[in-house]
Amino acid sequence: MPQKLCSDDSFQLYDLRIEVICPPNERILCGAKPGDHFILQGEMLQLPSGQGFSIYSLGLGAVLPLLAAKQRVTHPHDWMTTDTEVACPDPHCRSRLRIVRTGLRTFRHAEVTVVPIPPLGDPEE
Repeated sequence: MPQKLCSDDSFQLYDLRIEVICPPNERILCGAKPGDHFILQGEMLQLPSGQGFSIYSLGLGAVLPLLAAKQRVTHPHDWMTTDTEVACPDPHCRSRLRIVRTGLRTFRHAEVTVVPIPPLGDPEE
């Protein structure tokens, strides 16, 4: 029996806003300032004009590895849904990064990859 192809290749990802949380009167070692943030829309990371962001805060065990999972729709009881703050990876820095889901965006598989969707198996098999 021929295999069926899925005709709807759409999927959804959350847009994210990642905000720096600086506790008052604490020394912040990563160069962040209250109000610093960046936006993630699909795969596009956007920084406000003139603002930098520490690569160590992003990549070395901090927030970057979590962003793809935070973009996905998750169960309401999943910790990926409920836990929104990530500690700075420097144990001496008291800043945190808050990940906020800001909206849901629809993408199409064929627009983001050349890899075809595998055929669906026959449900009667």
